[in-house]
Amino acid sequence: MMHKKNLVVYHGMRGHKLMFSTAARTIIVAFLVLPGLTCALAASAEYRCGWLENPTPANWWLRDAEGLWILSAQGSAPVTGMDLIPDISAHDFVKTNGPYGYACACLNAQFDAAQKRASRIISVRQLPLDKCRQDTKLPKPGD
Repeated sequence: MMHKKNLVVYHGMRGHKLMFSTAARTIIVAFLVLPGLTCALAASAEYRCGWLENPTPANWWLRDAEGLWILSAQGSAPVTGMDLIPDISAHDFVKTNGPYGYACACLNAQFDAAQKRASRIISVRQLPLDKCRQDTKLPKPGD
């Protein structure tokens, strides 16, 4: 390898010379490193299913077999990805407090087990209510 005024010369296979500017080298490294970081983030995500509850304004949580996972609470900043939650009242939905209530759903998200909170929502899929009703490991919503 030989450096000349912002050029880096790599001697490739069979003695061929490849020349890259510093900017080009930075871009190449980014393309090689960023996919790995994205995979690492996706690998830390979990897929959890249970009762997706919205009992009052700005309060959202997922209640699964392992407990209650807070997604949003009044007075605190909502977790990234809250906008991915569909209008759960449009399909299988149980009203419990005016327009508020619960549905059955699966979330692909990053969770903080120590705080029992979601830190990032990646996707949400609403399921028929019977799917959660038939899961004997799930507590009843609101319990």
